[in-house]
Amino acid sequence: MEGAHRLRPRAARGIGGLAVVALSGCTLVGPPSRSVVPAGPAAPPSSSPAAAVVPREEPPSRSGNMPEYEQSGRRYQVLGSSRGYAERGVASWYGDRFHGRPTSSGEPYDMYALTAAHRTLPIPTYVRVTNLTNGRSLVVRVNDRGPFSDPDNRLIDLSYAAAKKLGMLQRGATRVEIAVIGPRRTTRSTDSPSRKG
Repeated sequence: MEGAHRLRPRAARGIGGLAVVALSGCTLVGPPSRSVVPAGPAAPPSSSPAAAVVPREEPPSRSGNMPEYEQSGRRYQVLGSSRGYAERGVASWYGDRFHGRPTSSGEPYDMYALTAAHRTLPIPTYVRVTNLTNGRSLVVRVNDRGPFSDPDNRLIDLSYAAAKKLGMLQRGATRVEIAVIGPRRTTRSTDSPSRKG
């Protein structure tokens, strides 16, 4: 699939040696190589605006939460927990080139949903994104890995709908602040669903 890259699991240290993460016969496929889409895509099939995201308890993604992975020659370690995560950096967005393709969570990418890609937050995680140039803010659900294009400068990739609501379509990339909200996310499936953070 054009534009899709495979994320390669790396060896994880275990007691008394190396435990290799093995995905027998399956690889994690997602659209990690993000680039800013220069022109706005066609209107969605239903012209209704994207529904607001309400944080809720969800089990961790099995496919999207490898302890570490490699992409484009770089190694990334997925955070064990999203608790207290907040950071400022550059947000970019991705649109119709990836619409319908699998995300790292296994869900198809929906450019009209309020979602995002992050390199190390557990999947799924809910974050509030604030555009630092105009003060607009919204909540998105992280369900993908990225951005891998210019990773030294880009913090998060937003869906087309999220970028539109934040007023950043024309700029392509803008300074943002992101902060985890709602249920604390971990990469372990043994967490009690009643735990919140």
